[in-house]
Amino acid sequence: MQLRVPVEGMTCASCSARLEKALGRAEGVAEASVDLARELATVRLAEGATPLVLVDAIEAAGFEVPTVTHSLDIGGMTCASCSGRVEAALRKVPGVVTAQVNLASERATVAARAGVVTMGDLVEAVQATGYEAFPATDARDARAERDAREAARDRRDLLMLVGSALLTLPLVAPMVLMPLGVHWMPPGWLQLLLALPVQLVAGSRFYVAGFKALRAGSANMDVLVALGTSAAFGLSLWELGRGGDLYFESAAAVITLVQLGKWLERRAKRSTTRAIEALMALRPETARVERDGSVVEVPVAAVGRGEVVVVRPGERLPVDGVVRDGRSSVDEHMVTGESMPVERGPGDDVVGGTLNGEGLLRIEAVAVGEDSALERIIAMVEGAQAAKAPIQRTVDRVSAVFVPMVIAIAVLALAGWLLTGHPVEASVLAAVSVLVIACPCALGLATPTALMVGTGAAARAGVLIRDAAALERAHAVDVVVLDKTGTLTEGRPALRDLTLAADGPVPDAAALRRLAAAAQQGSEHPLAGALLRAAEGTDLPPVQDFQATAGRGISATVEGHAITLGSPRWAAERGLSLDPALQAAVDQGQAHGTVMIVTVDDRIAGVVGVADPPRPGARDAVASLRSAGVRVVMLTGDNATTAAAVAQELGIDEVIAEVLPGDKADRVQALRAEGRVVAMVGDGVNDAPALAAADVGFAMSSGTDVAMHTAAVTLMRADPRLVADAISVSRATTRKIHQNLFWAFVYNAIGLPLAALGLLSPVVAGGAMALSSVSVVSNALLLRRWRPSAG
Repeated sequence: MQLRVPVEGMTCASCSARLEKALGRAEGVAEASVDLARELATVRLAEGATPLVLVDAIEAAGFEVPTVTHSLDIGGMTCASCSGRVEAALRKVPGVVTAQVNLASERATVAARAGVVTMGDLVEAVQATGYEAFPATDARDARAERDAREAARDRRDLLMLVGSALLTLPLVAPMVLMPLGVHWMPPGWLQLLLALPVQLVAGSRFYVAGFKALRAGSANMDVLVALGTSAAFGLSLWELGRGGDLYFESAAAVITLVQLGKWLERRAKRSTTRAIEALMALRPETARVERDGSVVEVPVAAVGRGEVVVVRPGERLPVDGVVRDGRSSVDEHMVTGESMPVERGPGDDVVGGTLNGEGLLRIEAVAVGEDSALERIIAMVEGAQAAKAPIQRTVDRVSAVFVPMVIAIAVLALAGWLLTGHPVEASVLAAVSVLVIACPCALGLATPTALMVGTGAAARAGVLIRDAAALERAHAVDVVVLDKTGTLTEGRPALRDLTLAADGPVPDAAALRRLAAAAQQGSEHPLAGALLRAAEGTDLPPVQDFQATAGRGISATVEGHAITLGSPRWAAERGLSLDPALQAAVDQGQAHGTVMIVTVDDRIAGVVGVADPPRPGARDAVASLRSAGVRVVMLTGDNATTAAAVAQELGIDEVIAEVLPGDKADRVQALRAEGRVVAMVGDGVNDAPALAAADVGFAMSSGTDVAMHTAAVTLMRADPRLVADAISVSRATTRKIHQNLFWAFVYNAIGLPLAALGLLSPVVAGGAMALSSVSVVSNALLLRRWRPSAG
């Protein structure tokens, strides 16, 4: 069982590393990963383990699991004893903090540990007592509650920041005014009165968080700030008593600047989750369902599979389903990335969360709740954002020793200055500068913030990345292997061309198409479907005496004429010969697909060419990949002649044809053996082994579930150009990660020696530390400017 548990109280990479280690040691935990940027712990529990061990481990490490409120509508209660039974049942659910049941409103309000208790757990507990329970239609979900909690924290922190700034301003004013020729210094007692509330009230958060870290046997950014500002404040108190120089402004300014940096950082981090929030905003809360001869409005969670949902013009579709009645254009861009609305009618599949256009639709629900495409997209994006890229694990190991290393440098700086005969004041200030300039936060945020923005941008474009490792691997892809059928082509035959026989029995191509399609009305063959689709909108006459001859073709009577459609071999067997023009049409058609000879009353009427046409964006996709320096290979089980014709049409130079399904994975492995980083793109069950064998597997969402479950990347619409977009966003994200890590390491590599040498004052060091975290997050947010080529 995998759980995602929100965690409060983490301030830097040392915190997340400490918590990850604590969770990994907890009994029953198989795997744990902590995301500092999202303040989220993702934990896989062993079978039989209780989620409460996570809460205990998190709290023992000095952090907190917030509570969220769930509201349920209860049915079947008749008296106070009923509500008492329901309340008792809810309180017994592991992870529930409080539960209250109101008999009059038939509403249960439950406070439970976030990520540990689900709505399903509560519903099951109530149902076990013999009552009905449904998620309340107006209940705020966990995200809404978290947003409200964060907004309240932002207001509180902003008030604290403003108060600190007002108190600090008179302390730093002499430093600002001195270059202007104004020499003014507040008396010592006033400096103390101004600095004291900043140190003890505004700075209390650093003392509390730092104490928790030390109690758990670790150290974090809060320890550095608390040590540095306490040293500056303590030194100033000592100097105040003996009439020396005061450094209250250093302690107060550092606390104020760090508060400012953290406030800006949180605001910037919140922007990294906009993609998920936009997807969640697509979920309608209610649906209109046909029940017992009338249309009733119910919560979306209460819609069952097979029920018919009515969607009015301008409303969002509440469920995944199949259109049973009505026609309309549906805007799917937020789910699939498709920029233009698509027409949907009876028999067409539709996706929940998309926007209905001008028509009224009756939709049979096929997938609801967690099984819906939108929920699976959200879960996949959240999973990718929560996962750690391989490079992040290296950063975590550095962060784990970073704070102790900084404290050691500060001690060495203090000792070095004292041993070289410098005064105590200068020595302490050098050590304080070392403590406050070090920033493990920038290191901890460098990778996850870029991953969150990158995967969110990819999701908006219709590219779903399963995990962070796939995104990191995709940037290095230098060979893309594309399956032909269903990936580069439409995956179903279509009419390619019609060639009319000279002096034949039909007057024009339209008449030939009409007779050929009419004759195929009795066939279920895919080639018949190609002709019937080509003749849509044409009034076809009825067919009589339909007969299919295996391996040859079909014969039928249409409007009194004997019609046959069959292979060239069948025509030759019947003694019919082709003129040079028709023979050339047969040769060309067979190079691209299949040809059928059409006869009317034993006279050749023409040649019909049917082929699996390339997808509209296939040629552009190949060109984009090649321009990005990627080698493109087409892999297919088709014959070499057909494969070569399709490859030439799409601009592909390298073709591997006539490959059995079981051998596709071997061909991919052979490319990897050349030292290449290989991506495989496919859509069918037979592509699954090759998708798994590749460094990165891409699956078309128009394909099978097996392919999508095997692949690391899912393309939400059948557009091959998304392959190039996926590689592009992966490269852009990886560049941001490398930029962030470079600046985070360089900042510390330059700042720490300068501080130790006394070249930076504590005020400047504190400002630089605050700026470093904000700059890393802001740089990651620039990824939101990335745009896909497949519009």
